[in-house]
Amino acid sequence: MVLGLVTASTLEPAVPAPSDQATSSAAILNNGLAEQSGLLSDVITSREKIQPRLHNMTPDEDGELEGRPPYLHSMLAGGLGGTSGDMLMHSLDTVKTRQQGDPHFPPRYTSLGSSYYKILRQEGVRRGLYAGWLPALLGSFPGTVIFFGTYEYSKRHMLDYGMQPHLAYLASGFLGDLAASIVYVPSEVLKTRLQLQGRFNNPYFASGYNYRGMSDAVRTIVRHEGFSALFHGYRATLYRDLPFSALQFMFYEQGQSWARRWKESREIGWQLELLTGAAAGGLAGTITCPLDVVKTRLQTQLTHPVAEDLHAETAGSSSTKQGHSAVKDGHVKPSNTEAAAQKLQKRLISTSSPSTHTPRPGSVKLDTSSVFTGLKLIYRTEGVGGWFRGVGPRAVWTSIQSGCMLFLYQNILRKLEVYMPTERSELNA
Repeated sequence: MVLGLVTASTLEPAVPAPSDQATSSAAILNNGLAEQSGLLSDVITSREKIQPRLHNMTPDEDGELEGRPPYLHSMLAGGLGGTSGDMLMHSLDTVKTRQQGDPHFPPRYTSLGSSYYKILRQEGVRRGLYAGWLPALLGSFPGTVIFFGTYEYSKRHMLDYGMQPHLAYLASGFLGDLAASIVYVPSEVLKTRLQLQGRFNNPYFASGYNYRGMSDAVRTIVRHEGFSALFHGYRATLYRDLPFSALQFMFYEQGQSWARRWKESREIGWQLELLTGAAAGGLAGTITCPLDVVKTRLQTQLTHPVAEDLHAETAGSSSTKQGHSAVKDGHVKPSNTEAAAQKLQKRLISTSSPSTHTPRPGSVKLDTSSVFTGLKLIYRTEGVGGWFRGVGPRAVWTSIQSGCMLFLYQNILRKLEVYMPTERSELNA
């Protein structure tokens, strides 16, 4: 009997009193709310973890999210990629600068191949083909760092505010080049003058410039011509380079989008990386060729009577007189030949990426400093063909330089993600 009661009491749950039943319901309700609160807090926490990820992602044209590398990574990769591309093309840059800035009549540098061989044979690699490499290096790296930093910052904010992607890429390329021009234009002025002079006391080419090195060039230019001389050709350079950079990066971003869609992957392979960069540079270089032509013509037009006096004086002087006459206060005093050459070089030859256009003999002289007036005058006298003189070499030049720079940019970015994973935890959250 006792056993039966114990068993019954153990197996049958006791019926709670009304007060006990109310307490139990409240406890169950509280537990349910606590569980819901826990789930809600988990959702909030996961959303907070996702927010940095979304903040570092960019929607592409298909609505997919594309990872945004840190600004530091973009600037370092852009600086290294751009500088490598510039150094790779520096010797060709020197040859084109010599061709455009040759004050001798008849010109001493004609075709690209013969000019390259002549400079290499007479002056060597470091003092000849790679003259001016130091200011080019010192200007290229900070210039491309500023460019890519400005480009990425502008592009991301414009996309976040809902701007159409093509316009965002175009405007960002424009702003990036404008910001970088403060650095690269002075360095290009120094580089161009050193490229024109070649070796110090160069007996093979009288350009009108003769500096012992980069520091001597800076001191001499500032002392005799003023600080503003370091920015000669600034406006004409911007007229050409701002549209070029804007178009180049708009085409590049669009090409990357098409390649990823075709491959159905974000990894498009090194072949398409090179192709998209080269195509963007070549297409932008072709479209902006008229601006390149008028810029070069404005900066290289020569006065023929002075040029004839220079040629006659050069022909009648020996190779020693063709250099410099005397040394005073550690600087070389220019001879009469160089004084005439300096008159010809009042307009600087090239700033920023070198022009690949050489004015044809007998072309009309542009008595103006206006780019638009120059375009009209060339069109009236030479037609559309005058606008696109040298378009083939320019397209090849810009394709190679752009392809190398952007290919290295993407590959360096991937390496930095491995060796400098500053935001990997957020992106993988």
